[in-house]
Amino acid sequence: MSSKIKPLIALNLKAYAESSGEKGLKLCETAAMVSMLSGVRIIVCPDATLLREAVKIGGEVYSQKVSQFEPGAHTGWMTALQLKEAGVIGSLINHSEHRIPSPEIANAIVQLDGLKLESMVCAKDSDESVQLAKLKPTFVAVEPPELIGSGVSVSTAKPEVVSNAVARIRKIAPTVGIICGAGVSTPADVKKAFELGVDGVLLASAYVKAKDPKKLLEEMAGQI
Repeated sequence: MSSKIKPLIALNLKAYAESSGEKGLKLCETAAMVSMLSGVRIIVCPDATLLREAVKIGGEVYSQKVSQFEPGAHTGWMTALQLKEAGVIGSLINHSEHRIPSPEIANAIVQLDGLKLESMVCAKDSDESVQLAKLKPTFVAVEPPELIGSGVSVSTAKPEVVSNAVARIRKIAPTVGIICGAGVSTPADVKKAFELGVDGVLLASAYVKAKDPKKLLEEMAGQI
């Protein structure tokens, strides 16, 4: 873990029924509460329809996506400026369920950075994570797609992917934060991920579909 980056938990709420509407806002509220009480940085990524309301709750909010475009005639896209004006602090980019070409990733990072917004770029493996780190996003999230939603954490199933990415990125882009995602489901997964040297974890269904999301998040925060 980098001594210059505050450790964090990022929560992607995706488009589950359990994270839509008021249910999604409740999950955002829970995350903000646990963050305040634990002192652990917790970022929540609700769907686009909830962004403005989620920001009002008071926690740290990311968008699930952002376009590469500057403001203009781009129907159906969401620009960095729109996110800035909605009050969010950053965006996920290139999640395995919404992958985009490398030039678009680079442009999206530039758009966010120009407005002092953070970027968390997802990578499918160690090699891609290193290539994306060269673009100088705020964070690179290593997420083997075959483990996403599996309940089997990459930190357990493929620890070498994480440790290799950490070692290589630290050499070429020491200011870029390194996030571990895919299958992170338990406090033990979080503990293992940080033992491998990451700055944070990214999870989705384990939190959204938990019987007691608050308890799970508190226990995860307790491992950091």
